[in-house]
Amino acid sequence: MKKATKKEIQAIKEILIQNYDNAVTELKYKNLYELLISVILSAQCTDKRVNLITPKLFETYPDVSSLAMADLDEVKQIIKSCSFFNNKAKNIIQMAKSVMEHFEGEIPLDEKKLISLAGVGQKTAHVVMIEYSQANLMAVDTHVFRVAHRLGLSKSETAIKTEVDLTKAFKDNLHILHQAMVLFGRYVCTAKNPKCDDCILNAYCKSKEGFKAR
Repeated sequence: MKKATKKEIQAIKEILIQNYDNAVTELKYKNLYELLISVILSAQCTDKRVNLITPKLFETYPDVSSLAMADLDEVKQIIKSCSFFNNKAKNIIQMAKSVMEHFEGEIPLDEKKLISLAGVGQKTAHVVMIEYSQANLMAVDTHVFRVAHRLGLSKSETAIKTEVDLTKAFKDNLHILHQAMVLFGRYVCTAKNPKCDDCILNAYCKSKEGFKAR
């Protein structure tokens, strides 16, 4: 599959920004605490499912301090319809405990500090920082990965390397482009039966037959 040229990359960038300049996450949250929990729960789980789970979770544990004191079995019960709920329940409680112990109860908006928390990897940290503070970062989920490869923006086989490729290709406005590629991949450039006839980037697609998302 051919890689996109610099001219094509610039055109793709402009089209995405023009069409998705106000794009934000579809996760529902009111503050940084709720955003971080939602993003952690969304790993290998749909935003729609997370949004069904979190109202009860946030009602029961409205802040970091209450979650740090939470009963593990109760948290598991609340989030049991979420994938990998056992590990996620342990992680969000441990995350809250760490925030209370090491960050005076304030969730840090620093990449290294965020990654030090249980359940928070690079992608999760980036998604939180992109959404909450419009950080010039890229995060690669299954949708972004698929779109990046179909458009020839990356040939890398891992999400981390694809993130590097996209960051080098786009350079700025990464917070907009991340959200744009998520929504574009979720609703237009889907894994199965992509809506090619309605695609605003059809002219730049390098894989008209489709690309299997990893």
